[in-house]
Amino acid sequence: MIDTAPTESNLSGLDRKNFQKNINSKKTDLYILKNALGMEVAVTNYGCAILSIMVPDKNGKYANVILGHDSIEHVINSPEPFLSTTVGRYGNRIANGKFTLYGEEHQLTVNNGPNSLHGGPTGFHARVWDAVQPNESTVIFNYTSADGEEGFPGTLEVEMTYRLEDETNALVIEYRATTDKATVVNLTNHGFFNLAGISNPSPTVLNNILTINADFYVPIDEVSIPTGEILKVEGTPMDFRTPHAIGERIDDKFQQLVNGAGYDHCYVLNKTESGELSLAATCTEPVSGRTMEVYTTENGVQLYTGNWLDGFAGAHGATFPARSAVCFEAQCFPDTPNKAHFPSAVLLPGDEYQQITIYKFGVQE
Repeated sequence: MIDTAPTESNLSGLDRKNFQKNINSKKTDLYILKNALGMEVAVTNYGCAILSIMVPDKNGKYANVILGHDSIEHVINSPEPFLSTTVGRYGNRIANGKFTLYGEEHQLTVNNGPNSLHGGPTGFHARVWDAVQPNESTVIFNYTSADGEEGFPGTLEVEMTYRLEDETNALVIEYRATTDKATVVNLTNHGFFNLAGISNPSPTVLNNILTINADFYVPIDEVSIPTGEILKVEGTPMDFRTPHAIGERIDDKFQQLVNGAGYDHCYVLNKTESGELSLAATCTEPVSGRTMEVYTTENGVQLYTGNWLDGFAGAHGATFPARSAVCFEAQCFPDTPNKAHFPSAVLLPGDEYQQITIYKFGVQE
């Protein structure tokens, strides 16, 4: 376990001066959120990256359960540019970086093989957001994405809030966005979670017990673009309707797991009505006893098991080997702008994009 050497101001041992920098006339900084139960979250306004989430295990011992960095330079130059950041304007992949909206074709920046991924190389994860911290448990971020940024149409005004609940150890993420021109929007948080606590090396998440409230998933081709099908999880290694260890079937010779080099798939969440806030997934780390529940208003959640992590260093000397994190990215389905039968990601002038996602931490009873 990494010794985070708590300071007078925070449990994570992060130093504010290491996050203060001028970038294109905007200032980056460190923001510490705390709730009444002792939970602490550290974030920066560069990409709204979550740097640490300090929560207790079954013995009351606090550890950082999210992969992050300990300086703004490391965040900016991370080998994993999306590490625990907010991503947009379109989270996940768009095939060939192209889509047509109301008869007009839009060419996006290609940054993942032949495809556009997570809004492109200078997407929302690589922008300095305006930030206001109105109280100890809340920070509000704002960003204006210009018309044509990374190829996306319309000026998009985005507001995002990170807020800790006081009754439970829960991080609530709320998104709002408006546009002046028809566009596509799919915002998500790319938190890389390790409920055992980051360390050197951070343990894999293969022993984590996972459930996902989904009867169907979105299969992908060899470059991780949806085939267009919506398939049943039943009878496959994709089925987490009942609890399974992440590592139990991850290396099965199942074509979807081969295509994703493990789990890297969008699950179609069971909803009684679209847009309802409901339980998407639960994850338990059996040694520490830590648990995490994911709630979201989104139709899908991307399960990613850190298949491409390569052991690079993060905060306080922690290292992040392959499969040392699990991500639950609440979102629209990948490549939705090119799949007319998928639930729409189009935002029109006069409408408002809204999303709520909650990561709630606890311990096994």
